Amino acid sequence: MDDICQTAGLTKGAFFHHFASKEDLAVAAARHFASMADGLFSTAPYRELADPVDRLLGYVEFRKALLQGELPEFTCLAGTMVQEAYGTHPAIRKACDRSLREHTAMLESDVAAALRACGGDGQWSAESLAIYMQAVIQGAFIFAKARNGPAVAAACLDHLRRYIQTLFGRPQADRNPGSRVRRARRGAAAQPRSGGHVP
Repeated sequence: MDDICQTAGLTKGAFFHHFASKEDLAVAAARHFASMADGLFSTAPYRELADPVDRLLGYVEFRKALLQGELPEFTCLAGTMVQEAYGTHPAIRKACDRSLREHTAMLESDVAAALRACGGDGQWSAESLAIYMQAVIQGAFIFAKARNGPAVAAACLDHLRRYIQTLFGRPQADRNPGSRVRRARRGAAAQPRSGGHVP
């Protein structure tokens, strides 16, 4: 608690005026993080792409473009907190689960639209692919922390992009600077950074 108050420039009295405990602070942080993520991704350039497969590919490219700065700036607060607290703080686990579920639901909507447009083999669902995409990204963040840099995460996202292209029968060479997906990636670089973790 002393470290938190010193870093934030607050007295303990001021802290406890707003939060009953460190757990309450963590739950509030997860809620704030989810709100920030919703704002960042709902207004991202790839959201304007008409084709749902292009949106999925644009999402991956957008995530890759966000791999900038220090590790805490592009890794996931909810993913980090749930790994640390899932067994000891149920309220934190639930708050992180809600954040991850909300973000996954956004992806699931695009996957469902892509399935309607392109069809599938019936062996997987929109929800399962959306969860898989998040599992790849969260795992990529763990490797980035272990290796102290974003290169391994970028390589994981490249594999994810190729996987999505294969699932939906898209040519894997479609990465020229004029492509719609590439434009979505360039647009990510212009997104304002709010500091802290990225979902």
